Formats: sequence, C-alpha cells, structure tokens
Amino acid sequence: MSYNLKTSIIILTNNKLDYTKECLDSVIKFTDPDSYEIIIIDNNSEDDTAKYLQSFKNRNKDILIKTIFNKTNSGFPMGCNQGIKASSFDHILLLNNDTVVTHNWLDNLLKCISSSERIGAVGPVTNYCSNYQAISTSYKSMDEMHLFARQHNISDPKLWEERINLVGFCLLIRKKVLSKIGYFDEDFSPGNYEDDDLSIRMIKSGYSLILCKDTFIHHHGSKSFKSNFIEYNELLRKNGKKFENKWGFNRDYSLFIRNDLINMIPVNEKDDLNFLEVGCACGATLLKIKNIFKNSRLYGIELNTSAAEIAKKFAQVSTGDVEYFNFEYPKYFFDYIILADILEHLKNPWDFLSAIKEYLKDDGSVLTSMPNVMHISIIRKLLSGRWQYSESGILDKTHLRFFTLNEIIEMFSSCGFKIANIFQNSVNISEEEKLLMENLNSFCGIEEAITDRMKAYQYIFEAKKV
Repeated sequence: MSYNLKTSIIILTNNKLDYTKECLDSVIKFTDPDSYEIIIIDNNSEDDTAKYLQSFKNRNKDILIKTIFNKTNSGFPMGCNQGIKASSFDHILLLNNDTVVTHNWLDNLLKCISSSERIGAVGPVTNYCSNYQAISTSYKSMDEMHLFARQHNISDPKLWEERINLVGFCLLIRKKVLSKIGYFDEDFSPGNYEDDDLSIRMIKSGYSLILCKDTFIHHHGSKSFKSNFIEYNELLRKNGKKFENKWGFNRDYSLFIRNDLINMIPVNEKDDLNFLEVGCACGATLLKIKNIFKNSRLYGIELNTSAAEIAKKFAQVSTGDVEYFNFEYPKYFFDYIILADILEHLKNPWDFLSAIKEYLKDDGSVLTSMPNVMHISIIRKLLSGRWQYSESGILDKTHLRFFTLNEIIEMFSSCGFKIANIFQNSVNISEEEKLLMENLNSFCGIEEAITDRMKAYQYIFEAKKV
C-alpha cells in the first residue's frame, strides 16, 4: 500500500464455522498484515467457533486480533457497535463471515474512500447481493473465483458509482463519520435495514456513498438469517415497517433504481442532458443517470417530502402533486422526462401528458412504465368474479386508472405522442394461468399477439412528440 492507513476489520460470528474459517483465512492471505486489526464478535455460537477463534489467535500472533464472546445472540447491529467501540483505527470495515476476500480488495476500497473527504463509506461488488451490487460471474470453484477477482480488482476511479445506500456485507466506513452520525440503530436488531438506515443518515449529513465496481469479493449469502425463511420474511416485514416509520418512506419503493428505463437511453448520447423524473422518490434513478451522464442536469418532482429531502442532495427537486403543479421550467427544456409507474395514479393522465409535452425538446423522449390490466392473473380473477385490490401490483389500491396496451397507445397518441420503443416486463405465470391461456386460445381462437399481451405484467416504453 502506497499510504499509511489502518483498518479495523469487524466480523460477527454465529455458528457456520466453515464459513468463518474460509473468511478469516482469506483476510490473512489477501491483506497486508501491518494494515489492519481483526475484531471478532461471537454471538453465542453453539458449535466449535469459540475454540477455533482461540486457536486462530494463537496461530497469528503477528496480527492484532481481538475477540468478544457474547452470552446471547445480540444480533448484527449491536454486535457491530461492540466492534466499533473496540476498534483502534480510523477506518471501520464491516465484513460478513460468509464472505471470501480477494486480491487487492482492501487497498482498492481504501483508495476510493481516501479520494475525497466527503465520502463516508464504500463497498465492493459481489456475486450474491441485493441493491444491484451483484455482478454476473461464471466461476465454478474458489480457485476460479480468485483468478476472476485478480483480473477484476484493478483500481479505476471511472468505476466508482455514487449510491444512496450500500448493503453491509462488506462496508468500509470512516470512524469519524460514525462518531458524527451515530453507530448502528439497535432497534433494527437482530438485523436487516440497519445498513439502509445508516446510509440514509450519512446522506442526510452530507456524505456520499460509493459502490466500487473495481473491487470484487465472494459472498455465500445470508447463511445465518435464511436458515428459517418464515422467521426471516417476518423480520423483513417488521424492520421494513420500522424503517418506514422512522424515515417517512418505503425503502423498497423509494430507493429502487429503474435500470429498465435508463437502459433505453442510448449509451452514445451526448453528456449534457436535462432530465426530469416525476415521482422521483429519493432519487435513486436520477443518481444512477448522473453516474452515467456526468454533466447531466437533474430535476425531480416528488409528493413525499421526506423522500424528496434525500433527492435534493444531488438534484433540483420540487415537492407537490403533479396534477396541481405549477411547472416553472423553461419550455422545450428537457431531453428526457421519466414517468415510472405514475400515470395510473393520476385522476387525469391525459391532461397531464398534454401539459408536460411543451417542456420536452422536439427530439426529446418520455420514458414510461405502466402496469398491464390485461395480465392473465387479472383475467383469471375476473372470470371468477373478483377484482381484488392489493397493497402493490397491478391492482394496487392507490391506482386510479387501468390500461391495456391499446389504451396506452391511444392515450399517448391523443396527447400528441407516438410510441417509439416498447418492451414488457414479465413475472412467473402459474400452471393454472398457463392452462387458462391454452383454453382461451382453444375455445376463442385468440391470436398469438393477444396471448403475448396476457403475459406482460408491465409495459416499458419510450414516447416521442409527434
């Protein structure tokens, strides 16, 4: 390492000794021995973990290793806080025990976090993770994985991507940032959402979070929590509600990146573009656009004031109901206007589309996603006499309007647009639904194009001004 930075690597354990061994061995093998300490918090393991950790310390006396043995399973947030309080160095690295670190892993992360004082935390990509932090891999063994990582882990600032939140499977944080914003919120014990909560606190305090796409480590994936799926799903529901009550917005919706819409923007497009996202939530999609088009200008409109406060950190965001909104943008200003699952919530989407058209450049585009009420799951319910609203999905109870593909095309056409590109998102169809489509085809002679429309859960499309 070309600079003198030391890191406290904090690892929590709770059984799963084989994973712990593999993780610790990889840290020893791929990390400069003079650059770190290891702090292990064992959450009352019932296997031979405690015995192994003692022998691990005895075998590696040249490395500073601290162990804390809890008499109960204190959970992830509390265990991490114990490790942070016991740390000796200025950088905290939280590492799951079901990971395997790789060549240059810590050096690359330190280079990124040291590049700017405004960076509060950084994390790597992996093979198994949510939040778009997983990349495609094809290795079949750990030897192949390490070969892949050696070729991948070449530090490159062009591969540093700013994010609103980072998953805590491997997270490097400045200790002084934690001293300022506070440690993990132990109300999220035993775990889940605590890393999102910490991320939001960093963003609100003016720090940025960076996903280092130039750094890869292996992640076996949630081996402690997911051994009991029923309890795990209930924990997700419970902590998700805690997060929403604390921050005033739903994480899954408000931090969602609409890559399907972004992918319709040509990669060779000029860099100085003006984007407006209606219903931008916390701005995760706008921030992704900023990472691609560095000189773009970002604007948003959001009804939820709590979510809008996050988006305002990197975009010009106004709050309010778009159907009663006073548009103060210049005419013919935007290259792209993004309407992600918005039109079905409006009382009069026709008037809204007509209103925003004059703010779009003549060669500009509207990027839109809309649910398809003709999906086979809805047809099946109708045939059994049901039109049942739900918390999310096509029959979301907040939807005011419902469209098939024909109605989508007719609405945009009547408002002075033409559909330029159109795609569909699909979900798994049950065996009963497949059989229903076959019977409809057999009895009614439905053409293949109509059958395809029954498979479309959501339409993704680009509209141009006529």
